[in-house]
Formats: sequence, structure tokens, C-alpha cells
Amino acid sequence: MASNLEQKAIDTIRVVAADTVRAANSGHPGAPMGCAPIAHVLFTKFLNANPKNPSFINRDRFLLSNGHACALQYIIFHLLGYNVSLDDLKQFRQLGSKTPGHPERLDTDGVEVTTGPLGQGVGNAVGMAIAEAQLAATYNRPGFEIFNNYTYFLLGDGCLQEGVASEAASLAGHLKLGKLIAFYDDNSITIDGDTAVSFTEDVVKRFESYDWHTIVVGNGDSDFSSIEKAITEAKNVTDKPTLIKVKTTIGFGSLLQGKEKVHGSPLSNDDIKQVKKKFGFNPDKTFDIPSDVYDLYHARAKEGAEYEAKWNELFKQYKAKYAKEAAEIERRFAEKLPEGWEKDLPRFTPSDAAVATRKLSEGVLTSIEAKLPELIGGSADLTGSNLTRWTDAVDFQHPSTGLGDYTGRYIRYGIREHGMFAIMNGMAAYGGIIPYGGTFLNFLTYGWGAARLSAISHIRVLYVMTHDSIGLGEDGPTHQPIETLALTRATPNMLTFRPADGNETSGTYLAAISNLTRPSIIALSRQNLPQLKGTSIEAVLKGGYVLQSDEKPQVVFVSTGSEVCIAVEAAKALAEKNISSRVVSMPCTELFDDQSAEYKKEVFPLGVPVISIEALSTFGWDRYSHAHIGMNTFGQSGKAEDLYKFFKITSEHAVEKAEKVIAHFKKLGYVPEINAQL
Repeated sequence: MASNLEQKAIDTIRVVAADTVRAANSGHPGAPMGCAPIAHVLFTKFLNANPKNPSFINRDRFLLSNGHACALQYIIFHLLGYNVSLDDLKQFRQLGSKTPGHPERLDTDGVEVTTGPLGQGVGNAVGMAIAEAQLAATYNRPGFEIFNNYTYFLLGDGCLQEGVASEAASLAGHLKLGKLIAFYDDNSITIDGDTAVSFTEDVVKRFESYDWHTIVVGNGDSDFSSIEKAITEAKNVTDKPTLIKVKTTIGFGSLLQGKEKVHGSPLSNDDIKQVKKKFGFNPDKTFDIPSDVYDLYHARAKEGAEYEAKWNELFKQYKAKYAKEAAEIERRFAEKLPEGWEKDLPRFTPSDAAVATRKLSEGVLTSIEAKLPELIGGSADLTGSNLTRWTDAVDFQHPSTGLGDYTGRYIRYGIREHGMFAIMNGMAAYGGIIPYGGTFLNFLTYGWGAARLSAISHIRVLYVMTHDSIGLGEDGPTHQPIETLALTRATPNMLTFRPADGNETSGTYLAAISNLTRPSIIALSRQNLPQLKGTSIEAVLKGGYVLQSDEKPQVVFVSTGSEVCIAVEAAKALAEKNISSRVVSMPCTELFDDQSAEYKKEVFPLGVPVISIEALSTFGWDRYSHAHIGMNTFGQSGKAEDLYKFFKITSEHAVEKAEKVIAHFKKLGYVPEINAQL
């Protein structure tokens, strides 16, 4: 049985949740009211964190995968003394508040990841558990458990129905992540009503098949001791993640408890009053938090501060004995890169052999991995195609498998693109890690929900996407990306790279790794590409630059990736016809957009027509060019060279297009030699 004070604390959370959602006239009161016992037991008895220092390295992590229940998290944070005031609760879901409608890692201290799209938090939690296991295996020493935190997360029926959760949970079971503990809020309700209409599987058996340890708490509304015992049991299972299924009543205490109507709408004022009477609160008071409830939570916050202080003392001793390792930990969690790491980036000259940019990417990873221990990668079962693994990389596997160990920095994600992307977000949010993962560019959209969250969350994640155009050839339209980069370039706070050769591939990694707050899409070719004259690592940092130019160009070709060499060939052919031209390589439109207006005018001179060349959709290129060579249909199955000819993405067609464009603009009075002087 819970003490009277604990019961009061749980009921306080329930009534304040009702008030919070009612004040906003928007939100989800049901899950916070139903999950109050889970949250109370976890945060007051198990979760180790310091509210005054939410970024403490070895804190336990808590993630709310069912992010619509965020009023619960905000109330807990307020009670513990995080930077969430009572006024912040009253500003729930209001513009500019610290308490937005779903958890946002940039808005609220203590929120580990941005959640809302259901199931994403499951993948994020798996990523955090991987991060802890890898860092512990790498840096812990006898007597010095620098990394030993737990990752706890709450999920609901909606999360379990999303495929991303299945992908991530399956991998977590394979990896035997013993410090990962999930709470399944089993309230049998979704927006459409009782789960009987759509979701009748046995979740416990499902997770057992994933090789998770499972525990069932039959009465999560009032059997608080069983919740406590379940968490204790879960922590004692070291070779499996644990799912604790807790049967709860959504909207517990409401007249609508147990019904879908309490899921996504505020309770009525009359209902809230009867809830308060039922739980012994003054029905006429709002946001009423008893002082002894504050005292209970503040005492726990004090324990959290003491927990951090003990860790700080341990780390001080660790630093004295293992100075190199300690310095590396501090550097990594400060998001600082090693001095001079970029000097190891490969450089190329035109005399070097033609190589596919996916192969050049492998060379970059091989060159820099030793200097960047925070770089942890993997592939969605396409290692041999993505070329994402350096030669002597150790696989991240549970030691019992004999396939690797937890010090490993290469993750075999299996055919789980969406799970991989969500896991990478969790790894990045944990801190001290730069995650990258590979698949074919066309399958980026399989996991787009997580990739979009990378951008929203300002997380540095590297998406190594190979087979980046019709140039992949025979696999045909299902594998040939056409519209994908139009999507990534339209997405705020996301960088899209498509390097043309070795120097630009190195430059792509320089820019992507150096950028702390934007994820990067790195689109790489399957086919070999020549090393071009005029490319450089540093030029990529400006996004677009003049690769080669005649003194007074009559036309400008702007291109990316595997088509830059086509533009170069076209410029050479035009020169033989005494037509001057310029070739602009645009490996990253977003970085180019960041440049000054003066620089942009230097690259694209006024009065000179521009033609884009890219073997993907022409959508969006009208921002830079007047005419386009590219794709307006899906691809075909065939040899790459035949496809380029069939779709007229060739130097011959570029020459023909240039002549027509120049003639067209001359008719309109645009003569480059004259306009340049105006």
C-alpha cells in the first residue's frame, strides 16, 4: 500500500493534469491521469537525475514516446524543481511557452527528445541504451562506472501499432540492452475507441519473441507497490531489455474514465470539480499543489543532486588515473571536435582514378574514424552496397554472440530503415556520439518520420544515402530516387549534399560533421565519377562555387554529383563552338543559400541564363536556373549509360539546350556582355 502522502502526490498529478489541459482548452488529460502512478513511482524512487543540471552526463534518461501525454512530464518536472514553473503549466500549449503540445527538446529543460509521432520514442530510447552500453564498454574501468545510467520510456497502444517501434524493439532484443526499461500504458483506448476494433494482439508474447523480459502489473491505478517491484525486477535483469505492461484506466477519476472521449479533449469544468472532490481537493481551486507534495519531490531532487555530486567525485578520481579517457569524454560531451581532425580528409587531383562517391565515402570514414571515436555508424543490411564500414571496424554486438562486443562502433541494423533513423536520433541526443547510417537514397522516405525529427530537433545525424539517381541502373524505378532530394531540400534545418568527386566527398563530411545543429543527407553515386579540376574540400563549405569559367560566360551550367562531369563536358563542347560558359558545382544548396548576396552574384552573374543538370527531379531548381535538364517521370530499368541517354541527361543535350537558351534570351534582349556592364 502507498503512504497517504504518496497517494496525495499521485492524485495531485491527476488534478493538475486536468487543470493544465482545461486551461489550454486543448490537449490530452486521459493519459496523464492514468499514468500518474507510473510516473510518480519512477521519478520518486528510481530515476536518478539532477533537476538543477538536466544535462548531467550520467543521468537516467526518460522518454515519453506517447508524447501527447506531455502534461504528465511537465507536472513532474515542475514538482521536482526543473525550470518549469506553475505559470509555465498555465501556459500549456501557448505560443512561446516552455510547455508545448508535445515534448520538444529545444523548449523544455529535461526533455531528452522531441516526440509526438507515435513510436519514435521507442527508437530514440533504443538509441540511448545503445549509446550508454557503447560508452560504458569503451570508458568504464574497474571501480569506475562512469557510464551506468538506465533509459526508461513510456509508450502506449498507438506507439505499439507503428512499425518503427517494432523495428527498434526487435533490434533492442537482439542486442540484449539490459539497461532499457519500457512502461506500456495498457489502457485499451485509442482515438477510434476501444482497441478491440483494431489492436488485439498479445503484446507480451510479441515482446517475448523479441527476447525482452516482460512483467505484467494488473492494477496500475492503485497497486503502486507492484509497479515498484516491477521496476526493481527489471533492473535486476541485465541481459535483456524489459517491458512492464501496466494496466491503467485512461482519465482515472473522470466521469469519462476508460472512454476515448477523455483521450484528446479537456474535461468539462463540472467533471474536473467532481474529480477534485473525489480525491479530496478543493473543487474551486485550480493548480492546487499541497506543500507536502512539493516537499516530497524536492527531497527526491536533493537526492538527485547528491547522486550527481558522487558521480562528479568519481569522475575526478577517474580523471586523475585515466587522464586521456577523461579528456576525451569531456571533449565529446562538449561537442568539440579533435584539433586538426580534418587534416586526415583525403584530397584528390584530376590524375587520380574515377571512383564512385559511395566508395570515396568509405575512404573518408576509414581516414577519419581513428581521430573521431564518437563516429558510430551502420547500415540497414546494405553494408556491402553503402560501403559504410571501415575495414577493421568492430561490430556492436552483445559479447555473448561472438559477433562483436559493446565497444564496437558499427551497428548491423538489419532491414529496418525507420528504426535505424530513430535510433540514430536517440544516440545523438544522448550526447558524445555522431551517428551515421546507410541505405539507398530512395529508402530515406521509408524512415522519413525520424529524419524530419532530426531536423526539428537540431540533431547532428548523418544519413549516408547511396545509389542516388537513375545512375544505379538495372534495379529500376522502385529503387531510383527521383523526388527525394526535392523533399530534403524543402525541409527546414536540413543539409542535403550531393558531391561530385573525391574532394567534394571529403568536403561533405567536413561540413556535415562540423555542423552541430543540422542533420545531413549525403547522396552518393553507385557509378564511378572522375576527379574534377577545380574541386576542393573547402569549396563545399560555401555550398556552391565556380568550378570553371570563361571570362564572359554566355551561359551557366549548375549541377550536382554525378552530373557535374556532364556539365564540364558540355562546356568543353561549347568552347569548340566559340560559346563561352561557366560551370557551377552545387554540392549543397542550403549552404549556398546561407552565403551573402554578393557571393551569390559572383557565382551567378546577372543577365546570364542558367541551366541546371541533375538526374533527379527538376522541382526546385527554378530558384537558381532558367532551364533544366533532369527527371520529370520515374526511371526505367536498364544500364546506367542507356538511361542517361534515354532521359537526355547528356553533354550533347546540354549543348543543344544551351544554344537554345542563349538564343531565346537574346531575343528578349538579354545579351550577357551588355548586361554585365549595366
